[in-house]
Amino acid sequence: QKIVLSLDLIMLIIADGRISAKEDALLNQIAKEIKVDSQDIDSIKRFSLADNTSNLENDISLIIASKKEHLKNHARCIQINRIEGFIAILQLKNYSGSFFIKYVGSSVIFINNIPLKKGEIRVLPAGSTIRGTTFSPIYYSDIVAGFSKTEDEAKMSFSAIDIEYRFRSGTVGLNKINISEENGTLVGIMGSSGSGKSTLLNVLNGNEKPDKGKVLLNGINIHLEKKKIEGVIGYVPQDDLLIEDLTVYQNLFYAAKLCFSNLSDQKIDELVQKTLMSLGLGETRDLKVGTPLDKTISGGQRKRLNIGQELLREPTVLFVDEPTSGLSSRDSENIIDLLKELSLKGKLIFAVIHQPSSDIFKLFDKLIILDEGGYQIYYGNPVEAVVYFKALFNLVDSDHGTCMTCGNVNPEQIFNIIETQVVNEFGKLTKQRKVTPVQWHDIFQKKTEIIHSTEHTHQLKSSLSIPNRLKQFKIFATRDFLAKIVNKQYMIINLLEAPLLALLLAYIVKYFPFTGESFKTAYSFSENVNIPAYIFMSIIVALFMGLTVSAEEII
Repeated sequence: QKIVLSLDLIMLIIADGRISAKEDALLNQIAKEIKVDSQDIDSIKRFSLADNTSNLENDISLIIASKKEHLKNHARCIQINRIEGFIAILQLKNYSGSFFIKYVGSSVIFINNIPLKKGEIRVLPAGSTIRGTTFSPIYYSDIVAGFSKTEDEAKMSFSAIDIEYRFRSGTVGLNKINISEENGTLVGIMGSSGSGKSTLLNVLNGNEKPDKGKVLLNGINIHLEKKKIEGVIGYVPQDDLLIEDLTVYQNLFYAAKLCFSNLSDQKIDELVQKTLMSLGLGETRDLKVGTPLDKTISGGQRKRLNIGQELLREPTVLFVDEPTSGLSSRDSENIIDLLKELSLKGKLIFAVIHQPSSDIFKLFDKLIILDEGGYQIYYGNPVEAVVYFKALFNLVDSDHGTCMTCGNVNPEQIFNIIETQVVNEFGKLTKQRKVTPVQWHDIFQKKTEIIHSTEHTHQLKSSLSIPNRLKQFKIFATRDFLAKIVNKQYMIINLLEAPLLALLLAYIVKYFPFTGESFKTAYSFSENVNIPAYIFMSIIVALFMGLTVSAEEII
């Protein structure tokens, strides 16, 4: 808000094309009072006054143009054919999450279907689409990638080619799925229940082998050459994989010990501390994880901790199944923000999502939509998906993906169109769909050409160093012991059960020697007729104790 206020003041001042000394002094005074860095103010001034690319700061500006003279000497640039003039994007050093856009040219461009005047500077909202009458759309994800990617970043290609999968029952799970991605991308997978979202995730991460097709990671078939990609792929399932009686720190520490046999405890501690801070879990490090019903940390923190267990070994490709399931809207946004941040650091992330909000939906760079039977019916920009399905149904506002007033996107609108039902002669909806999954898939194949990116052949690095079986046993035993001694219910049952049962058994089978007239005072083991009963009951008690301990373990 402070930067937008500063920007509005600068735009008012430069209405006459210059900034006088008095105006500059007033602007700097206001910036000082509202605590805006003077360096940011200077950057906005230069950006506002610049009428050619040579006046723009190279390190915080991105140029989008078609002519090479606009792009030369700029490390951050995107070349798009048939743009008249150039588009400049500013990202301030102290506000890396915000972008400002300016157009210098003679034609008209649109941001989310709202025209941007020549020389006007506007905040670029997340998920925006920049369009023009002469050039192809420019997406928000392209701009983010332009700022985040560096030349020395290791390139990675991920391709799924004609993937088909059948369940053991013979039912088709996936039908000719094609995907082509590179690192630095956050990909969402959406679809109705039973459309094959989780199945696709398990095929792409190597857990399930497809019946037809192949999945390639830098040219390596992940199902045939698993050793070569060990540690490169990470997977976070929908269910928790946490030891509930251990603390947040201990969960990460022992997960790291099982991954890095080559690191000392001190190095592992440093890695865990760094991971906790990056996940925003520093304050909860000593809290017991607890169960979903007996919460000591929130659902969002549990999900971040699950993701953290995979992030410890820094996988290149990360698959996350329903990361926002059962979470509040605030926690959901925090989780997707975390995944987005990881993608900006060069990770390729696939996430299954269900009923996302507008803000979450617009954070994704790509979207895959599956229909019943595992048919792929869309693959592309998320906001453009709304336009794509509206246009196919010839809806009135088919050229608008976002709301003209608030800029929000309604993802549910997509599925309302996909699952539109036939109306009978009485005006009532039937169970029959207007367009079947097969028909949607045929339309998708005709309209969309998936070009598989160039395969990068360099070896992907993995930091994974799995300890031998003996070390694994020691780590598991230590972790299990620590989990047991803090479980009060478990300790009470196991420490008190044996003596209580012993007293009960002793009382029941107590032997009193009897001669026929009176009780003997001396005890003789050989004369004790309760010994067989005692042995039998001891066996029963031992079995009972074993079963109760086992039941506690299973529960």
